[in-house]
Amino acid sequence: MGRALATIHPDAHCELDFTTPLELAVATILSAQCTDERVNQVTPKLFARYPDAAAYAAADRMEMEELIRPTGFFRNKTDSLIKLGQALVERHDGEVPGTLTELVALPGIGRKTANVILGNAFDVPGITVDTHFQRLTQRWAWTTESDPVKIEFAIAALIEPRDWTMLSHRVIFHGRRVCHARKPACGACTLRKDCPSYGIGPTDVETAISLLKGPRAHELAELALAS
Repeated sequence: MGRALATIHPDAHCELDFTTPLELAVATILSAQCTDERVNQVTPKLFARYPDAAAYAAADRMEMEELIRPTGFFRNKTDSLIKLGQALVERHDGEVPGTLTELVALPGIGRKTANVILGNAFDVPGITVDTHFQRLTQRWAWTTESDPVKIEFAIAALIEPRDWTMLSHRVIFHGRRVCHARKPACGACTLRKDCPSYGIGPTDVETAISLLKGPRAHELAELALAS
């Protein structure tokens, strides 16, 4: 199934826009309970206003809250971003560190965010257990764990470390485009022959195809029909 995902989603990547580790850290914090698309609409102005950790550390709270308000939970996120900037300045000379231990010690950064940063900004393999990854790995019976950290370790034991980051992207892509939470497109899923949960969504091909999302929905339908 992991190899099949590579064929199904050759375009899989981090869907948050960023150019530096700090920008990715900020975008990932903002992505909590918010779509990547909405975050990407907000971050250009935010990144221009706060180009480095020192700028976040010295930010005016009300100004930042207004900038990030569309992402939701803007007061808590503002608090996290200001404290992150302060911690980076005080502990790491304003630079985002490149190890899991150092990252999870920073305000607003848990294991999920740390693995996003490691895998996409530092090319250090990491498994990102978001809601899509958790849902799909359980549906596929890759693990019976429900705790995100235990899921991370369980999947890490199944997959070569070099593939951890890209596997995360592919599973998340599949969750967003095919295997939806409420109504998965089972009948239009290329993985249906290997999926133990096949049938929890519509198996009628035409109905399932109508549920596919994303810019490659037509290609995903063709792949499913050919499989």
